Amino acid sequence: MTFLSSSAAGILKPEEVHALIVQPTQEASVAMSTATVVPTSSAEFRFPVVTDDAGTAWYNEGEDITLTDPTVDELVARPKKIASLTKVSRELAEDSSPEATALVGASVARDMARKIDQAWFAASTPKGPAGLASLIGTAGAVPGGSYANADDFAEAISLIEQTGSTPTAFVANASTVLALSKLKKASGSNEPLLSPNLATGATQRIERQLLGVRLWTTPDTALDDDEVWAYDRSKVFVVLRKDVDLQVDPSFFFGSDSLAVRCVMRLDFAFPHAASVVHIGSDGS
Repeated sequence: MTFLSSSAAGILKPEEVHALIVQPTQEASVAMSTATVVPTSSAEFRFPVVTDDAGTAWYNEGEDITLTDPTVDELVARPKKIASLTKVSRELAEDSSPEATALVGASVARDMARKIDQAWFAASTPKGPAGLASLIGTAGAVPGGSYANADDFAEAISLIEQTGSTPTAFVANASTVLALSKLKKASGSNEPLLSPNLATGATQRIERQLLGVRLWTTPDTALDDDEVWAYDRSKVFVVLRKDVDLQVDPSFFFGSDSLAVRCVMRLDFAFPHAASVVHIGSDGS
């Protein structure tokens, strides 16, 4: 039995939903590939944030040590609902081949990934989570612009390292990645500044390295030209509810002899260490 059969409605196992929707969405989404994905069964997930460290000092042997406490705040992530409703013909639904099931699952996962990525880089999304652009003013900033070398990226790496973090990703749109890919190591040289490698695994993405940090490409609609985000995977989070729901209903499109496939996923973003995120942009913010 495939999830497209009418008898599958409401009885899909969690592992089936994960393989059909969750895993392909995570693989297709730049946000979920470059951040730490935190699964949760709760409506809220709380991140402790240390706003001021405990105090330390030098002491003589035998001298009383002053008691100090760190100042701790918290950031609360509340997963929001992203959903899709897909119409599937009866002919496709009755195709018992795994390719038919994968075709519908991949389509849902691709669009989920696109919407997640658009929200990840936006300041806000109606009914959705606040993204990286909401950090502008508190995140690190590098002016950026029309890139002739890697100096702006070296500065971004330095800003992240000064927070005690390690940069793991640069993310830009396809046009910006193409412009960076055309940069050469020296005047008159044909050797590119970036070092591309073909990634192994299911996605087969081309991995580009810039100053030793992976450069990712996101859809052009998510970022402006010459705009780049840099961050440490361990300091940015996608909070994903475990109860991803996939339902098949043969009655919704009864008149056209089709099935309705509904997918509901709930997630939120969390940036408890804004200073470890850097925005490289033409306006320097």
